[in-house]
Amino acid sequence: MTSPNRSIPDLADPHAAGRLPPVPLAWLTWGLLASLYFVGFFQRVAPAVMVDELMRDFAIAATQLGTLSAIYFYTYAAMQIPSGLLADAVGPRRVATLAAVAAAAGIALFAQADSLWMATLGRGLVGASVAVAFVACMKLAGHWFPANRFATVTGISLLIGNLGGVLAGVPLSEAVAGFGWRAAMLASAGVTLLLAAAVWWWVRDDPSERGYASHAHPEALTSALSPWRSLKLVVAERDTWLLFFAGGLIAAPVLTFAGLWGVPYLVQVHGLERSHAAVFTTTMLLGFAVGGPILGALSDRVGRRKLPYLGAALVHALGWTVFLLAPELPAAARYALFAVIGFSAGGLIIGFAFSREVTHPGAAGTVGGVVNMAVLGFAALQQSAIGWILDRNWGGAVIEGARVYDAAAYHAAFLWLAASAAGAVGFVAFTRETRCRLRFDAGDRARAAGSRGARMS
Repeated sequence: MTSPNRSIPDLADPHAAGRLPPVPLAWLTWGLLASLYFVGFFQRVAPAVMVDELMRDFAIAATQLGTLSAIYFYTYAAMQIPSGLLADAVGPRRVATLAAVAAAAGIALFAQADSLWMATLGRGLVGASVAVAFVACMKLAGHWFPANRFATVTGISLLIGNLGGVLAGVPLSEAVAGFGWRAAMLASAGVTLLLAAAVWWWVRDDPSERGYASHAHPEALTSALSPWRSLKLVVAERDTWLLFFAGGLIAAPVLTFAGLWGVPYLVQVHGLERSHAAVFTTTMLLGFAVGGPILGALSDRVGRRKLPYLGAALVHALGWTVFLLAPELPAAARYALFAVIGFSAGGLIIGFAFSREVTHPGAAGTVGGVVNMAVLGFAALQQSAIGWILDRNWGGAVIEGARVYDAAAYHAAFLWLAASAAGAVGFVAFTRETRCRLRFDAGDRARAAGSRGARMS
């Protein structure tokens, strides 16, 4: 019987040691694990097309709905640092397989919930389990792809994830209308369980497990950092925190609007059908999906991180400002604006490559978890806050058991989307350029240590 860690003879040349892995094999290995991120993003934004059903089934208002949706983000964010530490310590394959099994259980629990607390428990379990997906993808990418392609590969993971968000738009809206939200969720639980089996069977943490040389930095292969040491190195770096806040503030408006409040806003304020409204929010997610790989590849190509990230953040903040100041745009202009907002938000993917380059190579999973914690954590806070502001400005209107909010209430709430995007610009502006190279270098560290010793003597 073949050991899970042994190479599959038909797929790897036993004499290939020292040769880098074939590009198709690298993409297939990485892509299968990235499909868990697809599932995670689908679950992340699914409530946006089930707002009326969830409010009606659980007899809840906007604040409670915001909390139900946001619990996914809270648990996801809380698991980011543990996910990074686990990915560094035991490898992406094992972590991702267990996560997919747990996610399937959480989705099934949510789908069959007969009370708000059970639905919240199920959704929280989903968030906590799929939390490992993006971090595991970044960790795996560092072993299967060269360092100067890291932003490109990570950007493609954002594309894959956002395709899950697209599936949670019009297709899920139609499935909910035709079969009910519970049946749709149960079907997605079954798919996730199949994915767990596929990841375990195929994915390997390093090309050496298939007989090839690794792209990983030697320090990542030879220096086994303890979890505490990894975390200490990451949090001690100034740029980690700048990138932490920048990523969270640029992502939160998109995940808040397209992930929950955009559809009800377009339905209640602009009178659109739910499926038509979902097309608009899907446009934003498609822009987000495309922006990640394009802006990541641009950053890799020009050999810069700060400039393209800052440019994207500026465009993003400008987009939300236009959204607030011109709410009655024609449909074509609104589509274009949402696409630009989503595309520019994809610039956050540069921040993940950026953060990897400012810390120790052996802490790549940990720094990814720290930065990604803000992306989901800030979105969780913003989703709940928007619901609270809406309830504070509610005029008392109810249709079929669901609260209806007017344009003034939404405008008061959405001011925070523009403020968040503007804050991201400030944090990116204070980062220090890496020129797409790892700052960690043993020679530089030795010279720095020698210089410190000379100053002390």
